[in-house]
Amino acid sequence: MIYQGTNLHVDFIEPGIAELLFDAPGSVNKFDEKTLNEFSDALDALAANADLKGVLVRSSKPTFIVGADITEFLTLFADVEKTKKWVHMASRVFDKLEDLPVPSIAAVNGFALGGGCEAILACDYRIADETAVIGLPEVKLGLIPGFGGTVRLPRVIGPDNAMEAITTGANHKPEKALAIGLVDAVVKSDRLKEGALVMLRDAIAGDLDWKAKRQPKLEPLKANDTEKLMSFSTAKGFVWAKAGKHYPAPHAAVEVTERGAGLARDEALNIENELFVKLTQTDAARAQVGIFLADQVVKGKSKKAAKSASKEIKRAGVLGAGIMGGGIAYQSAVKGVPVVMKDIRREALDLGLAEASKILGKGLERGKINQKVVAKTLTSITPTLNNSELADVDIIVEAVVENPKIKGSVLAEVEKVVSKDAIITSNTSTISIDKLAENLQDPSRFCGMHFFNPVHKMPLVEIIRGKHTSDDTIAAVTAYAMRMGKTPIVVNDCPGFLVNRVLFPYFAGFSLLLDDGVDFPGIDKVMEKEFGWPMGPAYLCDVVGLDTADHATHVMAEGFPTRMARDDNGAIAQLAKNERYGQKNGKGFYEYSVDKKGRPKKVVNPDVYDIIGKKEASAEKDEIIARCMIPMVNEMIRCLEEGIVDSAEEADIALIYGLGFPPFRGGPFRYLETVGLNKFIELADKYADLGEMYQVTDGLREKAKNGESYFKS
Repeated sequence: MIYQGTNLHVDFIEPGIAELLFDAPGSVNKFDEKTLNEFSDALDALAANADLKGVLVRSSKPTFIVGADITEFLTLFADVEKTKKWVHMASRVFDKLEDLPVPSIAAVNGFALGGGCEAILACDYRIADETAVIGLPEVKLGLIPGFGGTVRLPRVIGPDNAMEAITTGANHKPEKALAIGLVDAVVKSDRLKEGALVMLRDAIAGDLDWKAKRQPKLEPLKANDTEKLMSFSTAKGFVWAKAGKHYPAPHAAVEVTERGAGLARDEALNIENELFVKLTQTDAARAQVGIFLADQVVKGKSKKAAKSASKEIKRAGVLGAGIMGGGIAYQSAVKGVPVVMKDIRREALDLGLAEASKILGKGLERGKINQKVVAKTLTSITPTLNNSELADVDIIVEAVVENPKIKGSVLAEVEKVVSKDAIITSNTSTISIDKLAENLQDPSRFCGMHFFNPVHKMPLVEIIRGKHTSDDTIAAVTAYAMRMGKTPIVVNDCPGFLVNRVLFPYFAGFSLLLDDGVDFPGIDKVMEKEFGWPMGPAYLCDVVGLDTADHATHVMAEGFPTRMARDDNGAIAQLAKNERYGQKNGKGFYEYSVDKKGRPKKVVNPDVYDIIGKKEASAEKDEIIARCMIPMVNEMIRCLEEGIVDSAEEADIALIYGLGFPPFRGGPFRYLETVGLNKFIELADKYADLGEMYQVTDGLREKAKNGESYFKS
């Protein structure tokens, strides 16, 4: 044995050829601190071995290496000096692999991401099997590769391909990896190890010139000044168009490649270290790493709940077709759970099927699915006008009109049709689950299952627990949501549940700005361009539907009369009264049409001011942001304090996946902690006279006083 560690070991597998095998005790290999230290020691042992002629690097697991241990990042990044030392040390470990006095080859199976990709780049040759997925996704964490990836990748596949890969964080499957030169060969899984050994033996024998293969990675980038100027100018334009000003990592990826282009490896690596450390200190990196960690918390809870489910969902029923019902039916069917779609009108069923067909058609057009998937999905949706077709389903998703009397009647009727152990859910967005449960004989098998529109694109499903809902019901619905490819978050019942409950104070803050005479296009511009929302509040109201938003204000006012009182004279109510419903009928705050190329466009028609009044006041961007966001953050804090949501992590993921909360801000709680609890309180107190929704809770004041965090780790 050349080297034996806990997470990897090295030994000769034939005369002269050593195998460095990553074999961590858990389900995957990753570059945590312990593994990096063992990797360094193993490479030292290899370099000192006089009998060594070649090195094979591979994994004992279904995946190669998934990357660095991201759970260590936030603690590490809090100490900038420690971060500098860590990244300098860690990146030089990979140099040890590249500098071995013998040829090396990586045999890549499964995921080789981040540090895993950087490890294979440090090898002289790379061979992959058909399961390989290779990439540098660090930009999605607000970072750039830190173990030499920005130096080696441009020298292996060229600067254009490298900058595209790094700035997008895209993964590469075997065919693409081979085409751009990221790997040297692709073989079947059962031939991976032997194929690697054949190449390694050829290199040892001199049939492959491994020294010539390695040399370009040690030298400045081979490109003339004109080529480099064109590459970097194009990359900068592409990144600015895609990432804008809020995401510094893609810009840093271009900068590090450009600055390092004329330098040899060691000097270029110093630049990578410098910019990596700089990014670790940005709010965007902390937020995006925070999202990753929060997502792991949510997924862990969901998997645990799903494993405890005693009922498997094999066949589903959707009540109410149309766009929403059709979207739910499509999502269930495309993920392998056949669905009965029931409505009282043939026209609605036709619309539901058309919605499913439209989604499939777009997927087919873009090459994401084939005709077989289209056929299988459509044949898995059974449209019907008869309740009797629902007799053998395992779950019902009620998606009829948002009216408590109609929903209650439909739920009571379907309970008599389905089996005694069938689960019944409602896709209501605001109506109390406990109130709807009053219509059922067995409320223990009932909960909310709130999808977001468009269903096939929005990853979140809110699962709403009523006071009588059983744990078995929650577990089974969680498992079904996961099978549908969704991220389920379980919340407790209250008006609006979680996402809509915190959305309406945001709308209310927006409405108060309108009342003060601030024009809505200006508010939208600030909330989109400066804060980072995909849509400003006026635009979002139009997308939600002003009639829907107006209806929901009744529910929210009834639930929270002192904080969310309805304003009959407000812009939302007046626009709905004048049948300006938003995108659904082409006119709301904005008016909607398509341009000559068929692309949707929105314009402000001055006629809207006849309804909402002329807006001529101005407000600074910081005031607009504060007056919209303080009510939302305050309401989310109340939801956590009241136990509507279990954790800050789940709250953040809910708003990112359900509303498109700007990822570079990390969710409402990450945003709150980035601003600083004391500073947020000071800002909110400035606007406290605007009403209760601007007034912070005693719990927040106590946390700020004690210097506590809302996050558990």
